[in-house]
Amino acid sequence: MTDDEMIHCDEPGKQIERLRAIMHRLRAPGGCPWDAEQTHESIISNMIEEAYECVDAIRSGDDAHMREELGDLLLQVVFHSEIAEERGGFDFYQVAAEISDKLVRRHPHVFGETSAEDSDQVLKQWDAIKRTEKGEKEVPYLHGTGKGLPALIRANKLLKKASKAGFDWPEEAGVVSKIREELGELESAIAGKNASEVEEELGDLFFSVVNLARYRKIDPEVLMAAANKKFEHRFGAMELELKAGGKSLEQSTLGEMENAWLTVKERGM
Repeated sequence: MTDDEMIHCDEPGKQIERLRAIMHRLRAPGGCPWDAEQTHESIISNMIEEAYECVDAIRSGDDAHMREELGDLLLQVVFHSEIAEERGGFDFYQVAAEISDKLVRRHPHVFGETSAEDSDQVLKQWDAIKRTEKGEKEVPYLHGTGKGLPALIRANKLLKKASKAGFDWPEEAGVVSKIREELGELESAIAGKNASEVEEELGDLFFSVVNLARYRKIDPEVLMAAANKKFEHRFGAMELELKAGGKSLEQSTLGEMENAWLTVKERGM
């Protein structure tokens, strides 16, 4: 099948090949000028944006939206693979082969002869295999963990990995006590009017709160997304409450805003 035929192919089992053919055509002479100009570096922001949009679609529970955003994310993988193939680096098949090999290698309890009775054992085994693969026995245990991730996600990842090594509170009360301790240190820094110390202690407090989420097996990103959504919804309801009283946000005092906020909160908004 020629590239032109593949581009218009509707066979379900050949859609990856179709996507690759389309991407190749876009980058080829006479294709799309914008696509042809892109480099690995120039589309980094696109990949980040598509990843977050995909997460939002997953949280929405809308299958059509999720399907679309997963496609956009897949496009980024195909795009980078096409660029790499053009410069003689690697191609999409090698990307797929490498992740397939990795999945088989890191699941010996499924494809090999070891066993893992629960998820915790699976994760410990995964981490041990990963360290062996990368030759990390002589480097710090947390070396490279979550490098490049947003800070909140990386904090959770660091804490999870430390926990696998046994560095964890035996009881949740210890985690909560640590939060109180960090809050006290933050208050002392604020009282001392030491700006750099306030920043450091505020970071420690954030980190301790993330640890509580991790301890309860709750994703802090999910928590923050829910908190953001609640705040946005309640703020909008407060704005409508003020408008019902004949005032805009700009015309309202802080006291009026607080009263409207409490009103909508009592309504369960």
